[in-house]
Amino acid sequence: MSMLSSLTQWVDDRLPLTSTWKAHLSEYYAPKNFNFWYYFGSLALLVLVIQLVTGIFLTMNYKPDARYAFASVEYIMRDVNYGWLIRYMHSTGASMFFVTVYLHMLRGLMYGSYRKPRELVWLIGMAIYLCLMGEAFMGYLLPWGQMSYWGAQVIISLFDAISPPLALWIRGDYVVSDATLNRFFAFHVIALPLVLVGLVLVHIIALHEVGSNNPDGIEIKKNKDPKTHIPLDGIPFHPYYTVKDLVGVTVFLALFSAVVFFAPEMGGYFLEANNFIPADPLKTPPHISPVWYFTPFYAILRAVPNKVFGVLAMGASVVIFFLLPWLDNGPVKSIRYRGSLYKAFFGLFIVAFLILGYMGTQDPNLWYVNPVSRVCAIVYFAFFLGMPLYTKLDKTKQEPERVTE
Repeated sequence: MSMLSSLTQWVDDRLPLTSTWKAHLSEYYAPKNFNFWYYFGSLALLVLVIQLVTGIFLTMNYKPDARYAFASVEYIMRDVNYGWLIRYMHSTGASMFFVTVYLHMLRGLMYGSYRKPRELVWLIGMAIYLCLMGEAFMGYLLPWGQMSYWGAQVIISLFDAISPPLALWIRGDYVVSDATLNRFFAFHVIALPLVLVGLVLVHIIALHEVGSNNPDGIEIKKNKDPKTHIPLDGIPFHPYYTVKDLVGVTVFLALFSAVVFFAPEMGGYFLEANNFIPADPLKTPPHISPVWYFTPFYAILRAVPNKVFGVLAMGASVVIFFLLPWLDNGPVKSIRYRGSLYKAFFGLFIVAFLILGYMGTQDPNLWYVNPVSRVCAIVYFAFFLGMPLYTKLDKTKQEPERVTE
């Protein structure tokens, strides 16, 4: 034990190991009333690790060449030991990453986690979301299947409406080609993962500086023990929440494994049938749509008749999340104490987002797709643009002085 203590002291003199452990785990006091919605931040971190590890193994056998990319994926699936498992873990992980992130963002909207003093935490989190979208989009091209090729062709061509030189730079050529594949491969496996990991670390540091929010939306730092200066409504993150998160991890991995082993394609939503066909620049699939986690924004794009304004609307539908800390004028943070006006707008927003997600998967030639998408897009933007007014007019309940159990 003395040797271990000496070794620990030797490391601490050269690296703040113990102080970092205390600051972010054993002596980081989190609100004691965390509920189900607070699992998804740690689960998103778990999926990030899964994606990084499986991605490393996939790159060992993947060939970023337009002539061999599709065949190399088939080689991984058929000839590499457990290659099918690694590939399915990575493809399932991509969707699960967005599931956990969307639920994490939903919790932030419910409990006002974007409000003061956590504005910067929210902005960094949204930067992570944008980086994740770029990572997923570029990774989608790599299998070089029909939907990969044509999906990239459609999405990149949208940049032509804003800046043709930008679209040319993204492709690296005048059409989606081998240059595009190599460029996306470099961004997907090196550049964006480095940025993503860096942003996640900064996100956690910023969060621990101001403290975690809670379902009541009140600051636990306002009520501290006069002697110890420890928040009266706080408990150490370790061991209490590390053990709690392990329960969530166990349930999540069971569900994750069920998808990987029994339904990796998830009915075409995680892996599309057209992507099992090699890319053919001369044969366009009858219906092109992105993966499910992009479809709400794709539906907004298609709902606008003008291409330029459609691209701007799609971009605005993501960027507007950055403005949330300054759009909300409500006196309370948590939905528990909001009035019926906010709850109505919030409920309509969720319904509109889900319907847009479904509409984005449907053939745009169907008579109901564009009209429904336009109505839902209006509801989507009304939630944000009307927020300064309806949060100010809303009748709220009195927040408690201390957190409730």
